[in-house]
Amino acid sequence: MQAVADVGVLKMRPERQKAVKGCLRYTRIRFGIFLSGLSVFAQLYLFQPMLTLLCKQFNITPAHSSLAVSACTVGMATGLFLFAFKADRFPRKKLMVSSMIISTILTIISATVSNFELLIAINFLKGMVLSGVSAVALAYLSEEVDAGSLGTSISLYLAGNTMGGMMGRVGATLMSGWWGWQWATVGIGVGSLLLGLVFAEVFPESRHFAPAKVETRRKLEHMGQFLRDPLIVRLYFVAALIMGAFVSVYNYLGFRLEAAPFSLPHYLIAFIFLMYTTGVAGSLVTGKWSDRHPADKILRVFMLLLVPGLLFLLTKSVGLIIIGLGIFTFAFFGAHTMASKMVSQQAKQGKSTATSLYWLFYYLGSSLVGSSTGIALQKWNWEVFIGVLFLLVLGSLLLVKPKK
Repeated sequence: MQAVADVGVLKMRPERQKAVKGCLRYTRIRFGIFLSGLSVFAQLYLFQPMLTLLCKQFNITPAHSSLAVSACTVGMATGLFLFAFKADRFPRKKLMVSSMIISTILTIISATVSNFELLIAINFLKGMVLSGVSAVALAYLSEEVDAGSLGTSISLYLAGNTMGGMMGRVGATLMSGWWGWQWATVGIGVGSLLLGLVFAEVFPESRHFAPAKVETRRKLEHMGQFLRDPLIVRLYFVAALIMGAFVSVYNYLGFRLEAAPFSLPHYLIAFIFLMYTTGVAGSLVTGKWSDRHPADKILRVFMLLLVPGLLFLLTKSVGLIIIGLGIFTFAFFGAHTMASKMVSQQAKQGKSTATSLYWLFYYLGSSLVGSSTGIALQKWNWEVFIGVLFLLVLGSLLLVKPKK
């Protein structure tokens, strides 16, 4: 009886319990995971609002300039795939801190280059380094946070991703317009370095994870299972298509607004990225709806909302374009949050592998589609470009149409 009692006491020890709402450890986890999202996504899409300046600096086309963004996301996709086999060999916090600090050094170095091809190479490497955070962040939360508090923690992490993407873009646009793209890059790099240092100080070490050698064969078996699962594969392609469309809009909208008939100055264009706040709302709304409505219906609703968002982008009214961008951003993040959750729910085992493949498709879509659609804009016009994005959305809708 004493042994049983001892076991009961052991289970109740604080160091054995997962973090729950109200405790200090949970607060530090939430704050730290939010900071990690800010740092990663401020750097990942750093050059997106500065593509027009890169065109002038290096005498390249808009489609060519988009490689500064695509290289980073291809690096992220590559890193996530590799970390699917290696991430569990490293302590969670150590990997995340190392990734956040090293990436900021690469960001600052990229401000000194005078060759566009070298900038692409540095951005690819930076994307690989940043993937160290994304590869384990959700796994850390699932291991360290109580199930009743997990949904809120994940939503906060995704909100940090969104806010980081928004703040990085707004900051880069404003600073580059006033002081040039090089100083803007240094500014984002230094800011992200400070975030990394604070993260290292406040984020708790893992209590429920021990580094272990990954069984490569088992990982490959899981990947094979997921790539043969019709629902999961469709969700992977949905992620690639809608992410490609989303990145395309934000890659090239600046070119549209700088040209006639809009001719907007940089400090006004910067504020279009505030529409990212609607993305935070999209993620949070998805979390609430998913407890009350079927997942596939929620996904279709958000994906249908992408269509009016695109239609508003065809107008010559800045106000309507901003409304359309808000709708499109809200719908994208809602659909993305729902699709990633559906993948995790569908995978009965090897959830981390299923999620890694999801992110691989997600970032490949960002890279390949995000650069390719620029060719349509370069060869034809904005209307044809939006038409291409409409076809991408239509294709993703066909992938999730209800069964008869």
